[in-house]
Amino acid sequence: MVLSAAGRKFLLTLHVICSMGWAGAVAVFVVLDVAALTGNQPELGRLLWLGLQATVWSLLIPLALWSLLTGIILAVSTRWGLVRHYWVLLKLALTLVATVVLVMYTETIEPLAAIAKDPAMAGTQMPSPLLHTAGALVVLLLATILAVYKPRGLTRYGQKKRRAGLQQVP
Repeated sequence: MVLSAAGRKFLLTLHVICSMGWAGAVAVFVVLDVAALTGNQPELGRLLWLGLQATVWSLLIPLALWSLLTGIILAVSTRWGLVRHYWVLLKLALTLVATVVLVMYTETIEPLAAIAKDPAMAGTQMPSPLLHTAGALVVLLLATILAVYKPRGLTRYGQKKRRAGLQQVP
């Protein structure tokens, strides 16, 4: 699959917007979680869970899925390929793991948000999602670093493709 230059730029722009939007949303939750943990306001912890519930299916998961989809399409339609370079494979693995963990984590968000909504639970200290949100942010930042620096290193498949390409050149 080969994209036109305009198509590739559009897809790359969409990929960057989705990826950075996802990372930015996660960063906001890290900041809110730190504020909830360091402050004396249990209501902030409750609001954090309600915010997670409100955004997980409407913002976080769609951005994660679009980031994954556009990344795969870009990889298979450019010279980088999906399995030619280790950095692409690692970035794909990081994005895939982060997306799967996010979807699985929604099972935790829903019941805790229900507790946070209950007026009888006002003043209750809610558990912190900081480990998950900070971990997600680290993973997303690592994927971004890989995309920018593109460390060298071809996979065996990439080495075979390179050798085959060199042999075909007259």
